[in-house]
Amino acid sequence: MPLAFEKKPVSATTVPPDKLSAGLMALFAFSVGVTVLSLYASQPLIGLIQADFGLTTSKAGLVTTFTLLGYASGLLLLVPLTDLVENRTLIVATLGVDAVALASVAYAPNLPLFFAACYLSGVTASAIQMLVPVAAQLSADAQRGRVVGNVMSGLMLGILLSRPIASLFAEIAGWRSFYITLAGVIAVLAVLLARVLPRRRPYASRGYGVLIASMLTILREEPVLRHRAAYQALCMGAFGVFWTSVALRLSQPPFSLNQSGIALFALTGAAGAFIAPIAGRIGDRGWTRGGTFAAHASIIIAMVLAELGGDAVFRAIPGVPAGAALVILSGAAVLLDLGVIGDQTLGRRAINLVRPEARGRMNGLFTGLFFFGAAAGSGLSGIAWAHAGWLGVCGVGTAFGIAALLASGTAFKATVAT
Repeated sequence: MPLAFEKKPVSATTVPPDKLSAGLMALFAFSVGVTVLSLYASQPLIGLIQADFGLTTSKAGLVTTFTLLGYASGLLLLVPLTDLVENRTLIVATLGVDAVALASVAYAPNLPLFFAACYLSGVTASAIQMLVPVAAQLSADAQRGRVVGNVMSGLMLGILLSRPIASLFAEIAGWRSFYITLAGVIAVLAVLLARVLPRRRPYASRGYGVLIASMLTILREEPVLRHRAAYQALCMGAFGVFWTSVALRLSQPPFSLNQSGIALFALTGAAGAFIAPIAGRIGDRGWTRGGTFAAHASIIIAMVLAELGGDAVFRAIPGVPAGAALVILSGAAVLLDLGVIGDQTLGRRAINLVRPEARGRMNGLFTGLFFFGAAAGSGLSGIAWAHAGWLGVCGVGTAFGIAALLASGTAFKATVAT
């Protein structure tokens, strides 16, 4: 049920649905892919950043945690503005501040300023989720799963390629060079979007305070949102645990990879991005329950394989070639990303089918809540690594996957029972 203040003003200028051209959809996908690069770039750079600022091993995961906490804050506090103010202006302004924040990360002279800049860059990277509801608004209901899946492909490719790109920059010119370059690209992207992004005026007519307060009502009234956010938070917990510590594991014997080697490993995960449009079509065909189960099972299997390839195989078979173990670990990375991306795409499709008058808040709540899971996973990863090594990291990731599977199974059973 729409909230009282969500009546559509007669004078509002809105963009009619089914007006998303192939070129504009490609721009949406490219934009979210570029903007998301900063969220996970620090993961393969942790060793270098740790050395620069003198971080302990248990605190190294905080580099990514601060960025993801900022992103979650932006999703909950900035993205809802897409239901209140003209979207093009909001998106362009947010990206402009993002460029400044990324430059500040690169030039931060000490750890407090570095963490503050990381947090701000995370907040402003929430422009990603301002673009997603605009794309959904421009698509017809019957094609929304495909459109969201295609845009999500750009998003997930950005996430998955952020690590190898950051590693290569660090290998060539140091870790700060990545953030300097990205700041410039984001600034150019903001100018481009200001010229080509269609205007979209929202329906809401009340103030920001009422808009934010309404999010609690939406969360309480929409079980689909609560369930899908919980599943994805647990999936992203496993994702954060694995990708935050895998660079540390790969830099150790018997792998002993440098930044270029870690970059090549990170590229294996990019293969998982192809599942996004497939998952969108699975949702369109009504196979959401089976797709969700498969996604969560993939995460559990991936974490078991990660322990096997990263640790157990060396204990079980002395002298096993590191290359063989690396193949197993790479397979785990692909399977993990398949599960996380599949669940996220199914969830995003599901929430975009309810409350069209509140898509900005729905997307903000959904993504903001599950990124708290990602932040928790990154934080726990450093602790697990410091106290139990790679076995502890994989154990925490497996627990996240099992919890997601149990949560979705319980919710689907309750739905069938009613």
